[in-house]
Amino acid sequence: MMQYLQRLGKSLMLPVACLPVAGILMGLGYLFAPTTMQGGQADQSFMLVLGTFCVQAGGAIINNMSVLFAIGVAVGMAKERDGTPALAGIVAWFVIQTLLSPGFVSVLTGAEADASFSKVNNQFIGIISGIIGATCYNRFSATKLPDFLAFFSGKRSVAIITALVAIVVSAVLFFLWPLVYNGLILVGESVLSIGAVGAGIYAFLNRLLIPIGMHHALNAVFWFDVAGISDLTKFWSSTGEFGVTGMYMTGFFPVMMFGVPAAAFAMYRSAKPGRRKAVLGLLASAAFCSFFTGVTEPLEFAFMFLAPGLYVLYALMTGITAMITVMLPIRAGFSFSAGFLDLFFSSQMPLAQNPWFIIPVGLVVFVVFYFVFRFAIVHFDLKTPGREDDDTLRDASGEAAAAGSERYAEYAAKVLAALGGKENILAVDNCITRIRLDVLDASIIDEAAIKAAGAAGVLRPSAKSVQVIVGTQVQFVTDELKKLLDQQS
Repeated sequence: MMQYLQRLGKSLMLPVACLPVAGILMGLGYLFAPTTMQGGQADQSFMLVLGTFCVQAGGAIINNMSVLFAIGVAVGMAKERDGTPALAGIVAWFVIQTLLSPGFVSVLTGAEADASFSKVNNQFIGIISGIIGATCYNRFSATKLPDFLAFFSGKRSVAIITALVAIVVSAVLFFLWPLVYNGLILVGESVLSIGAVGAGIYAFLNRLLIPIGMHHALNAVFWFDVAGISDLTKFWSSTGEFGVTGMYMTGFFPVMMFGVPAAAFAMYRSAKPGRRKAVLGLLASAAFCSFFTGVTEPLEFAFMFLAPGLYVLYALMTGITAMITVMLPIRAGFSFSAGFLDLFFSSQMPLAQNPWFIIPVGLVVFVVFYFVFRFAIVHFDLKTPGREDDDTLRDASGEAAAAGSERYAEYAAKVLAALGGKENILAVDNCITRIRLDVLDASIIDEAAIKAAGAAGVLRPSAKSVQVIVGTQVQFVTDELKKLLDQQS
């Protein structure tokens, strides 16, 4: 089950990766023409037209995220990279949307449809559709039919079977969806009712779920239209409430832009003098990545298993920071993650409230995170990077160690050898920062050698599943790893 959930979490990154371009387009649109979506009266100037064009282009992505989820999850969960699962996912989406539409439900019941059926166009249903499409592909793509039906054999049967399964799922959702939807609304309203405290609780749980990759499922409740909160969608479409919308995103900015770099600096200062140079590459690149793009996993995986107590403290500090930030008159949003790029573009949005106040707040957060991390590491002698007891220290330069195609290939070769060679690899894939592998025998894996190659860490979600934490350059390393596997076939 854990492996399945990990795979689902990875699949969610495919549609989520579409969000940055939407955020950039909408940010540019409001930068060019602030009156575009505020009802202001302006002449048809070039900047107004350009701004409107950018806003509408970005909105085309944001407003159709549910469809992207159906396609992305179907492709990501399928056993092979093929277009058929994507087709199956969208077939399931169309069937469910039609059978659960308010108009059709009213025809079936002879009464006005429950309000929940007006909200079936959401990311949750998109994920369900994607899972249906991928499952049908994995199970029936090799199906052989009798000769008179041979045309529909194999992959051609997938869409047909998907449609039939989607009908059954629609029938189940006809009874369950109102219960699920209203339950999620209750949870969302409960969190909303405690305001900033609720935002802090959410941020705390978000960080705690990072190790198993299921923080995306939690995010869907607050960022998208699953429980009616839609913090992210409403912020970028400017359909939310000023001073409220953005409260489940704002609190991450001070942490990712300042708190995580401060933690990295504390680890560097706490490292053994002879090892500071070795860990500088890892910590500096992780800090820059977090500040600029909001991707925090390279640093988080550098210490969450070496010092799990410190990671829990980090999650708690994230929650407290989010709560305090939301209490202030600050609201900002992100399309990808809470880095400087998203802060810059979101500051142009109509629902942004004093977004640049995040800078002074972040400076305070930097100081607090630095001294808390420094004290905890030194006082409790935590084994953060550079403080390990063993004399053999890996090349902690992280992504820097894999700069250039030749080094990516060298990196991949070392990882492959440490994994037990080609014979031990069953499947290879990657998400935004991790190589995800299914292996035959996990006991022969040399974690020390993997870390020595430059990886930030190794995670074992299950007996046959291994994840190698590489960083944002993971795609290049994975590509080289796949090339090596193909060469040895």
